Amino acid sequence: MTSASTATGTIFHDLDHYVAMPRLGGLAMSPDGTRLVTTVSTITAAGTGYATALWGVDPQGEGPAYRITRSAKGEAGAAFSSTGSLLFTSARPDPDAEDDSPEAALWEIPAGGGEARVVLSRPGGVGQVLCAHDADVTVVLAGQLPGATDEATHAAIHKARKDAGVQAILHDRYPVRHWDADLGPSAPQLFVAEPAEQETPARPTTTDHVPPLRLRWVSEGVGATMRDHAPAISPDGTFAVVSLTVPEARGNQRTQLVRIDLTSGERSVLADEPGHEFSAPLISPDSTRAVIVVDPQSTPERAPHPQLHLLDLDTGERTLLAGDWDRWATPAAWLPDGSAVLVIADDNGRSPIFSIEVATGAVRQVTADDAAYSEVIVSPDGTRAYAVRSSYLFPSEVVAIDLSTGAVTPLPGPVERPEIPGRLEEVETTTEDGTRVRGWLALPEGEGPHPLLLWIHGGPLGSWNAWTWRWNPWLMTVQGYAVLLPDPALSTGYGQDFIQRGWGSWGVAPYEDLMAITDEVVARADIDESRTAAMGGSFGGYMANWVAGHTDRFSAIVTHASLWALDQFGPTTDAAFYWQREMTAEMGRDNSPHAFVDKIVTPVLVIHGDKDYRVPIGEGLRLWYELLAHSGLPAGDDGSTVHRFLYFPDENHWILSPQHAKVWYQVVSNFLAQHVLGDEAGELPVELGRSAPSAKQLRAAAAAQEEDERQDGSAASS
Repeated sequence: MTSASTATGTIFHDLDHYVAMPRLGGLAMSPDGTRLVTTVSTITAAGTGYATALWGVDPQGEGPAYRITRSAKGEAGAAFSSTGSLLFTSARPDPDAEDDSPEAALWEIPAGGGEARVVLSRPGGVGQVLCAHDADVTVVLAGQLPGATDEATHAAIHKARKDAGVQAILHDRYPVRHWDADLGPSAPQLFVAEPAEQETPARPTTTDHVPPLRLRWVSEGVGATMRDHAPAISPDGTFAVVSLTVPEARGNQRTQLVRIDLTSGERSVLADEPGHEFSAPLISPDSTRAVIVVDPQSTPERAPHPQLHLLDLDTGERTLLAGDWDRWATPAAWLPDGSAVLVIADDNGRSPIFSIEVATGAVRQVTADDAAYSEVIVSPDGTRAYAVRSSYLFPSEVVAIDLSTGAVTPLPGPVERPEIPGRLEEVETTTEDGTRVRGWLALPEGEGPHPLLLWIHGGPLGSWNAWTWRWNPWLMTVQGYAVLLPDPALSTGYGQDFIQRGWGSWGVAPYEDLMAITDEVVARADIDESRTAAMGGSFGGYMANWVAGHTDRFSAIVTHASLWALDQFGPTTDAAFYWQREMTAEMGRDNSPHAFVDKIVTPVLVIHGDKDYRVPIGEGLRLWYELLAHSGLPAGDDGSTVHRFLYFPDENHWILSPQHAKVWYQVVSNFLAQHVLGDEAGELPVELGRSAPSAKQLRAAAAAQEEDERQDGSAASS
């Protein structure tokens, strides 16, 4: 497979090239197994966002990838119908429409090929599209306003709000926000898309004419309980299974599994138990069973412990599946004969595919490489699987997997692998209590000794095991840094006891593990112990704040979207009910970084997005003020400070805009160079407004002004 690079080196040597690198994700397969479709996001002409297109990939690996769609608005949510038509959603203009609506519509490309055409549009747009594997049934997930009784009343209410410019939302339930989205007033509902009845005789038309579709509402009465839960459609197209939220006293909630008949809309509860969550239904090929995830709700003393169960879809009887397997698994795909199910589970710094025999619960690891897998699909004959694979050595790519041997073959894809500027090693240590702690170490070229960056992952229930565009170590190795990516206590992939070690005591075992593996790495001859920094986002930012208040070993701290004052964070996060279950007031006091602000004597770069509802902006604002007012490095008499606050008014928990991503990496690199490498303060991005523009930027501004004046003159003379 070829590698992408630039004239001056790799894409990691130039942030413009890095943010412009196409990004692959998602996978769908036609029912006959002859076509694979993935999505590729490319940077827009203006460089301020990404547009996603659909690409075809040859399942046999013989032909090159080919582009299927092209539009400025982009496409998403590809799904094949049982007849082989390709459905997707897009806000691209409809060539047959009299007006241009910016809302996502449902589009179709016929099985035999041809141009895409709109088959369904509605006020408020269309969300996810799902197709039954063995029946010509298409289900759409779309927002419905609570006062609506049908599509006509929904359209009228939607128009009234839009025309009046009203965005107010009146809530009577919790929650009200999710990640970066305000919830309401519309809520996701389930619809069956079917041909609309023609009131008048159809006019003569060509043979490719497709009658318009209408939506038949089949989830009436569920209200806003389907948020954040993707339904599963039975292969025979007769029913859907979905997790619904059950509100409880004092703002708490749980989830239940419900079966919805796609003809009548009748609902029946399949699984519901106080103190438990039921999710991730994966329906068997014969539509009689489903593999689900059952998770007893966590408590201050007990960590989550999700396990797989086999659910009978007629009786509701469920059986523990692979109960002795000490991993957290997500159902991925059934084998066509129903004998086994493929799952994905974090495991020792990887995320392989496993196969579980349904009859015995026996677990067999299918893939054995240093990679993480997602979007798993099984071929119709059950001999191969297709998936999206990534690792720290390459971004997402489509691969074929021989299910008997585990052999993995990359398929010719739309995106070349980038050349990696360095090498990756696995490191580990043993803590004082005898626990093995491991991680990845990304090293730059050369013998060193290299300055070290400790990167702490978020979650905290997660693992450094897959490529990420947001925290990419190779952007640091090109600057000469080594980057340590450890999995401390609370990380997934090492068994339940490893998670339980850190449960309820975030500042103890996770911190001790991080320091132990850092000690191990800085003892190497190729690492410079005198030049180090600690960085993290979300829970990783929390740990960076905790590190700052408990050791002065690091020369700099970078804390992104971080928890600072746990008493404040708990009731203001978007899902406060989780916090209420898991953290007592005493635990919050003992583990809150803000209580140790006076011990912070290290320069800190605070980064936060205003649209972050998971870790609200109040955490970043309070951290910033208390660093200046109460830390061991307070602001001086003239207000000056070594600390910095990078604020993004329109970003969320993640920094997603390509130009903002550039600013993020530029400011971080500047801060590290100054405090870790001892360099003079470098030049900041001119877009921050604190630096003089370059000659190129001056010329561009002058040209733009001349063009504006020319257009003004033309308008005045016409």
